[in-house]
Amino acid sequence: MSKEKKIQKLKTDIPGFDHISQGGLPEGRTTLVSGSAGSAKTLFAAQFLVQGIMKGEGGVFVTFEESPDDIRSNLHSLNWPVDEYEKDNKWAFVDASPSVGESQLEIGDYDFAAIQARIEAAVKRVNATRISLDSLGAVFNQFDNPNIIRRELFNIARGIKNLGITALLTTERMDEYGRIGRYGVEEFVADNVIILRNILEAEKRRRTIEILKFRGTTHHKGEYPFTITSDDGLVIIPLSSLELKQRSTNMRVTSGSKELDNMCGGGFFRDSILLASGATGTGKTLLSTEFLAGGVKAGDRSLLFAFEESREQLFRNATGWGIDFEKMEKEGKLKVVCLYPETAGLEDHLLNIKKVIDDFDPQRISVDSLSALERVSTIKGFREFVISITSYIKEKQMTGLFTSTTPTLMGGTSITEAHISTITDSIILLRYVESYGEMRRGLTVLKMRGSKHEKNIREFMIDNKGMHIGKPFRDISGIISGNTLQSNVQREIERMDNLFDEEQK
Repeated sequence: MSKEKKIQKLKTDIPGFDHISQGGLPEGRTTLVSGSAGSAKTLFAAQFLVQGIMKGEGGVFVTFEESPDDIRSNLHSLNWPVDEYEKDNKWAFVDASPSVGESQLEIGDYDFAAIQARIEAAVKRVNATRISLDSLGAVFNQFDNPNIIRRELFNIARGIKNLGITALLTTERMDEYGRIGRYGVEEFVADNVIILRNILEAEKRRRTIEILKFRGTTHHKGEYPFTITSDDGLVIIPLSSLELKQRSTNMRVTSGSKELDNMCGGGFFRDSILLASGATGTGKTLLSTEFLAGGVKAGDRSLLFAFEESREQLFRNATGWGIDFEKMEKEGKLKVVCLYPETAGLEDHLLNIKKVIDDFDPQRISVDSLSALERVSTIKGFREFVISITSYIKEKQMTGLFTSTTPTLMGGTSITEAHISTITDSIILLRYVESYGEMRRGLTVLKMRGSKHEKNIREFMIDNKGMHIGKPFRDISGIISGNTLQSNVQREIERMDNLFDEEQK
């Protein structure tokens, strides 16, 4: 008995898509791309053709809705010179969009024989291996009889398949998690179905892609976030590409503080991820500053992403602690990137961070603060961001320090900590300590994978030379929980002091 021929896949070269599709689109078949308004259906269809042209494959774009001029104009904003592709016979439009003011009347059994003939001629003219039809919903809007439309769409799909080319068909849907197409028949025209979503959750927009069906072949399941950039167009961020295969090293690097190095058993591991958690004013930015300056002093290139303070504030603060950020930057040893979280979505921030890392090639990186990025994402999106960025830093074998702001002055678990604490190698807690009516600061190394570390909670002070870690707190408990209690001995001493004062009076 002969084995069935394995379905081959055509690489789309759309960033991230070939991974989640396990190789690309099934070759020689039709794929339906369905999505609501603003979900990037047209962009996906156009980018599929552009990426093919860049590899020497011709493409045909059939438009039932927008005019070719509008599509050319929109794609130029992404630096895709469609008009040049047309002149070079690499791209062809088949314009089936209604003319301005034109009213379409359906008389009898309308068919698409004329459009089919134009498609075949365009495919031959540019020697196309890819075709996109945008969008099927516009066809339904023009005609009233869905049975005729369904029949003719099947004819188009069959004709395209007979040409031996790979096709994308787009259609609209009303609900993000409702029926696939608006009219309930579109999915039956295609072999495969892809869903694009533009979800509004907690007042935040998030685009995702899901491969719902690939007939006869495999793909990754579930939704994956994507974004749109001016350089790369549609970019998918597949968490399934993250694997626990990062290399590990026993090499140590300095934290920038000799006392903290001693508490950590000799410093941080070169490829470790560290979380510094504390309330506002406990010294997180100072810890980050000394971490970066310590790297520069040791010959490392250091990179800082600041999401809460401006460049001027950071440089002024560093100068106040005896650290010259400006000089380090001029020497090419330090790079500081300051952005407000609200300037972009979390997926865009992730791509920007990766791009800067690739360009600057640092040995250590600090993000201050990670919790500031919670504001621009859903909880699920934030967790995906944290997993992606920590995995990327480990893959590059850099040392990463993230800061997180706790919701209360005396500590407390934040959303950031809940999502990153399990994937960090070390956790440093910075806390306020109230003792005898005075606010002091405490520091402890809560966790350090693969290494012994000091368990004491030490007091630390901040002055114009930076941070100084002092002796451990004694006879005080509840620092980490925020409910500071002095020991029985200490309370007894206080009681006796009070009695003595009363007697003196």
